[in-house]
Amino acid sequence: MPSGKHASPSEAAAPMAAGARLEAMRRRVRLSRMALWTLIAAGPAALAVAVTSAPTTVAAASSAKPAAVRNAAATADPGGYAQVFVGAWLRSSTDDPSAAQARLAQSMAPDVGLPDPAGDAHSVPESVTAVRSAQRGSGAWSVTVAAQYADGSVRYYAVPVAADRAGASFTVTGAPAVVAGPGRAESTRSSYGVSVPEGDLSAAVGEFLAAYLTGAGEVDRYLAPGVNLTAVSPAPYTAATVQQVSAAQEVAASELVPADGTKVRVLAQVEARDSGARWPLAYELALSARSGRWEVSALESGTARTGGVR
Repeated sequence: MPSGKHASPSEAAAPMAAGARLEAMRRRVRLSRMALWTLIAAGPAALAVAVTSAPTTVAAASSAKPAAVRNAAATADPGGYAQVFVGAWLRSSTDDPSAAQARLAQSMAPDVGLPDPAGDAHSVPESVTAVRSAQRGSGAWSVTVAAQYADGSVRYYAVPVAADRAGASFTVTGAPAVVAGPGRAESTRSSYGVSVPEGDLSAAVGEFLAAYLTGAGEVDRYLAPGVNLTAVSPAPYTAATVQQVSAAQEVAASELVPADGTKVRVLAQVEARDSGARWPLAYELALSARSGRWEVSALESGTARTGGVR
């Protein structure tokens, strides 16, 4: 710079700004090195996370879309509520509105009148069961309830029910309607089309079910490794005899136990006995072959997976 001339403030500030930027860059480098050594000390997993994440450039986060929240009122099933109402309503009468059943029915359906049965009217039901729930709109449902009587007859009632937005409160919005019962659906063809002869597989099934239903022997001895099933307790039957075994796989019909790891699914028809009756029962089982014997790997009746890992 020529003598006698002074730098303007902007000219003097430029080197200072450049120096500040350089110092900031050095500081970031030092911090990055420290973070890298920290990750190395923390282990390979932490280092892998650091490598795959963006280290220097941070993009502005896009506005997160609100998570879809299912309407609780749309998922709530008021079947149980309608069942309780119909049970109380059928057991109430306008002649005694202060009775417990009448007060319960009125509390659940304030705008619905009580029945007025005659002296020779149909007896009160032995049981009341919700058999179908159908949503008609936002928070509006129709529940079909079956009332079974001592003479074996069944009467079906369609009950309109409203649910609040939270799906936590219900009310019956109108009088029940007597309707025809649900039709009987055609059963699908059974997947158990292979007849299993008497042999190791049918014997394993019979011994397991005898232990499971009667307490005759330990259930564990018939289970595959890692499977946990407990016998019915207290034992409901004194005897359980397998009448027929059908399988879904052709290999189940073989008289010899196949190679280890072979799996089959079977349906066992069982006759169980107690002190007063004989009971026809059916059980779906999954079995696997190991060391020349069949072992139960799951009891599938009533649930997709009953057998659990220990």
